[in-house]
Amino acid sequence: MTILQLKYIIAIDEECSMRRAADRLYVSQPGLSSAVRDLENELGIQIFERVHNGVVTTPAGASFIAYARSAVEQFEKVEEKYLNASGHKPTFSVSMQHYTIAVNAFIETVKEFDLEEYQYYIRETQTSEVIEDVKTLKSEVGVIALSDFNKNTFKKIFADASLEFHELFTRNTYLYLSSHHPLADKEVISLDELEDYPCMVFDQGDNTSFYYREEALATYDYKKIISTNERATSIELMLGLNGYAVGAAMLGDSLNSNEIKAIKLKEEENLTFGYIIRKGAHLSEMAQAFVDKLSENA
Repeated sequence: MTILQLKYIIAIDEECSMRRAADRLYVSQPGLSSAVRDLENELGIQIFERVHNGVVTTPAGASFIAYARSAVEQFEKVEEKYLNASGHKPTFSVSMQHYTIAVNAFIETVKEFDLEEYQYYIRETQTSEVIEDVKTLKSEVGVIALSDFNKNTFKKIFADASLEFHELFTRNTYLYLSSHHPLADKEVISLDELEDYPCMVFDQGDNTSFYYREEALATYDYKKIISTNERATSIELMLGLNGYAVGAAMLGDSLNSNEIKAIKLKEEENLTFGYIIRKGAHLSEMAQAFVDKLSENA
């Protein structure tokens, strides 16, 4: 099995056609078919099923291709970092849950390095994808917050994925709501007082388990919930519908944050902020600077 064979089957899967994949790869169709046949014989599975207008990927093939994509991505990162380093722009990638404090740390890090050329990536995404990105080396660092409720569960998830969690700081629970909200003048608010207003939570895709929720008090039985996938939308809904969010450091200096108030929540649960990296990995200079900025912003 070779990386080239893996690139071949990925192209075929994407094109759903041997002919189009061969054209894209600049190889002959017979040569491509022969490479696939050799790989199928070696693996003992059928990756593609030939149909009258192309090919379709078999269930066994789809499972294998998922691993193939990960292997090719990691191989290309090794190529980029070590084999072609002189010809490539400096790169840095970080994945994070929806916390402005992490975005601000990223901005400060980029300004500090101030390179003429660079290629940076920042992914604000679901909890499971933060973990997967670091596991597969798509990102060097993942920023994540653990609650008292899910901390032990995630320690096992990190261990199974060969990841390390490094704690940075802990914060208590606050409510975020519009400065014009009917309860905005209170110093402390209980969740019972908010049952007639919608709670904003971040969508976690297929991982509907409470353990993957970014917000504190994930198991509370909220009467009204609106799920969103980005902070800007969540803020606009909070402003327009008198909604609220439960967490810590969610807004910072973000869009419309001057119209949002943070108020102490009566029901308490700590959120522990930190970052994940591959087990045994050493942070690059830029990653270390990012982590330092993240801790300073606390």
